[in-house]
Amino acid sequence: MKSLKELQKVFAGITDDREMASFFEEIFTPREMSDLELRWQLLRELHAGDPQRNIAARHKISLCKITRGSKIIKKPGSITRKLLDSRYGKREK
Repeated sequence: MKSLKELQKVFAGITDDREMASFFEEIFTPREMSDLELRWQLLRELHAGDPQRNIAARHKISLCKITRGSKIIKKPGSITRKLLDSRYGKREK
């Protein structure tokens, strides 16, 4: 856990977009990057109010992969929800 906390601080300290992109390319595999990108896309679509079944069909993935994201979006005090609200506007209920 000590390494995870250190990594979190490293992420929090990077303020330059290009530096963050380079860091991601250095520490994540292409597959991990693809998984992260899909996770963020699913969260964005859930935040926008897209139904889970539509998202699953669009990305050809199971509903199980989307359920976690849905719970995150609905969770009171969710940092992810706060970030999405800030970036894309408040989510309609």
